[in-house]
Amino acid sequence: MNQSFQTVYAAAGGVVMDGKGERVLLLVRPARDEVRLPKGHIDANETAEEAARREVIEESGYDDLEIVADLGEQLVVFWLDNRQVRREERYFLMQALSQRQVTRPPEDEHQFFPTWATWEEARSSLTFAAEQEWLRRAQQAQTDAR
Repeated sequence: MNQSFQTVYAAAGGVVMDGKGERVLLLVRPARDEVRLPKGHIDANETAEEAARREVIEESGYDDLEIVADLGEQLVVFWLDNRQVRREERYFLMQALSQRQVTRPPEDEHQFFPTWATWEEARSSLTFAAEQEWLRRAQQAQTDAR
């Protein structure tokens, strides 16, 4: 494949559960008719863990977070604007220690609407199979930690 038609980047995100581990944080993105998990690019100066925490805070506003488990890596390949995108994703299971929220960047506040759902509701609501896999891994990690 011609490299000029390919984009490769690394991203990190979080599967965030509430304090009781009963509900999961989802982001509703109405402009694209999507329900997502928080994630984004890993900047050159940060670790995957730091990027995951930053992205959860920026996209949801929840900032009182503890990383519970590393859920591993997954390669996601998709097409966008006639360009193949290869995104190397790494996710972490996180727990919101409180419902405290901070002010989000305006672009995130206008595009992502955080909501809490049961694990089962989350599984049936997530738009993309790759994120359903992260949810499955997170639920397994939560079970293993008990």
